[in-house]
Amino acid sequence: MRVLGIDPGSRVTGFGVVQVLRNGRLQYVASGCVRVPKGGLAERLKTVYEGVTEIIQTYQPTVLAIEKVFMARNADSALKLGQARGAAILAGANQTLDIAEYTALQIKRAAVGKGHAGKQQVQHMVKALLGLSAAPQADAADALACAICHAHHAVGLQTLPRRAAGRRGMRLAL
Repeated sequence: MRVLGIDPGSRVTGFGVVQVLRNGRLQYVASGCVRVPKGGLAERLKTVYEGVTEIIQTYQPTVLAIEKVFMARNADSALKLGQARGAAILAGANQTLDIAEYTALQIKRAAVGKGHAGKQQVQHMVKALLGLSAAPQADAADALACAICHAHHAVGLQTLPRRAAGRRGMRLAL
């Protein structure tokens, strides 16, 4: 499984691609940012859409994992973020990728171990988890953390039934 993580933004959209190996380990593939030029909303959203589409075509992920929008103090910022997020989701849907959504809390918990981690903590743990020589830029690190989150959730979902099936007489309580 190859996961494209997206940290959507109206000015900078981070991306990170990880490969889930057969043994469950994660391998870094690529990361970076789609930088949106100043201008009208339609042009900015087009840049996000085209940038994510190019990333998908280049790295051929099997799933797109993206951060959910949360409502903060500034409603206008949340709306712009939601529109950039929609452009990224549309790019993935048009390339027939499965789309997975995670809250910032879930992403930070999966990558750092606590849901209220700061940007530097996320960068440090992404560097450590993927064996990188340097910490990625903050938006790229957030996107890689999103991809890591999905990889952990997907691997856990795939291995749970096999573990349960291997134990006789054991019932799985949900």
